[in-house]
Amino acid sequence: MTHLRPDAALRPRRGRPLIGSGFRPLWIADTVSQSGSAITLLGLPLVAIGTLHATPFETGLLVVCEYLAFLLIGLPAGAWVDRLPLRPLLVSGDLGRAVLLLSIPVTAWLGALTLLQLYAVALGMSVCTVFFDVAAQSALPRLVGGPRLVRANVRLEATRNITQVGGPGLAGGLVGALTAPVALALDALSFALSALLLSRVGPLGRRSGPRPGTTLRAEITEGLRFVFRDRALRALCLGAAISNLCGTVGASMLLVLLAGDLGLSPLLCGAVFTAEAVGGLIGSLLTRRIAARLGQGRAMCASLVVSALLWLLALPFYRADWRFAVAVVLQGLGWTAFVTFKVFSVAYRQRLCPEPLLGRMTATFRFLVWGAMPVGGLVGGLLGDRFGARTALWTGALGELLAVIPLLLSPLRTTREPPDPEERGHVPAAARPEPGLPRSPAPSAHRPPSHSRSTPCATPTSTSSPTAPTAATASPSSPKPKASPPPRCWPSPGNCGTSNRSS
Repeated sequence: MTHLRPDAALRPRRGRPLIGSGFRPLWIADTVSQSGSAITLLGLPLVAIGTLHATPFETGLLVVCEYLAFLLIGLPAGAWVDRLPLRPLLVSGDLGRAVLLLSIPVTAWLGALTLLQLYAVALGMSVCTVFFDVAAQSALPRLVGGPRLVRANVRLEATRNITQVGGPGLAGGLVGALTAPVALALDALSFALSALLLSRVGPLGRRSGPRPGTTLRAEITEGLRFVFRDRALRALCLGAAISNLCGTVGASMLLVLLAGDLGLSPLLCGAVFTAEAVGGLIGSLLTRRIAARLGQGRAMCASLVVSALLWLLALPFYRADWRFAVAVVLQGLGWTAFVTFKVFSVAYRQRLCPEPLLGRMTATFRFLVWGAMPVGGLVGGLLGDRFGARTALWTGALGELLAVIPLLLSPLRTTREPPDPEERGHVPAAARPEPGLPRSPAPSAHRPPSHSRSTPCATPTSTSSPTAPTAATASPSSPKPKASPPPRCWPSPGNCGTSNRSS
């Protein structure tokens, strides 16, 4: 459900750090899976609307089921992922989704397909996706070093957009020629192939398992506390949740408007998603330049505002005539703007989070960010059933403008690049020193340390750091704090399910 990109070539230019061979199987597997998922993006709602004649509310319920697991089990999933081996989780997640999708063409062939089965398949796939996505985002920092996370995320996001450029158009043709249930069998095959490729991913390190004296509830609380005690992470989480909530209000009714109200063919419906993919691909290629000019924090703020305005402009042009082409272009440009937020919101939190907390931090984000989507789908279904699909789209697009507010009220509005976890004083319980050993100086209790404001990849003019602890904050038993090194160069950028707004 989901939430990885290309650069110029697999072999980087001289002087660039290698992303690493362990990343490539994950990258290829994601590419294969996303190619098939482009079919499901269009095919599953069309099975409900076209084959089973679902109402707008029933279609909205399908969207609710697609994301409900993030709300129900999102938080404990992060703690479980932190205890379990990652590669078997990734393989099992893909195999489970393949089996679930394959059940649709089988029952359609037997004449036994119902809306209830569609809901069950969507819910089962969301459970598999919860564990898969948390495990994948926890695996990526283990395969790719911190300074290279942006390049890896951009490479994954751009590759996903490339596969989605032709995917929805091809899906529209397949749905028209083979019917939607049969077309879904191809996505099941892509998940099976992705599982085979993921089985070849190199070692991901040993998992720590449950820590002695801790409970699942305590570990979940630790992940929540880590996200919400940091002003920047809290703002990213709230901004992404608002964007996903409002985006899903409209997205849940988009195909109801196109295929139901306007009577457009599956091929034309797919053109909207193709435009989003083309726009996302262009946006991923512009991300580095935008961040180099604005800084990552301002770039994310601009990304949310500009994308929302473009989606608002597109809505009046969704008509069954020449204006539809204008709407498609504006929809694609909205995704060109939005990808900057997608890439940096993921890379920022991966860079900032200590390794022992990666699963729980990702699960906390997914619980709140993706957990907002079933709520949005339910609201969209109710609005569409009562006032019409177009009203739901207007409501969602206007709400998107609110997503930037948490970022504007946080240090992100002036942040150029994220600091290292050590500079922010984030030390999880699992990484604390043993009793009797000297502890690192703690950050100020009155406010979070300031964000690094150095220009990406620029040579620092001073070796001092605004986050260096003062003598007043150091423990009496601590050694005299040394001057902090210059901020590490994080590539000024160069992301993770198709139409989800944020990862």
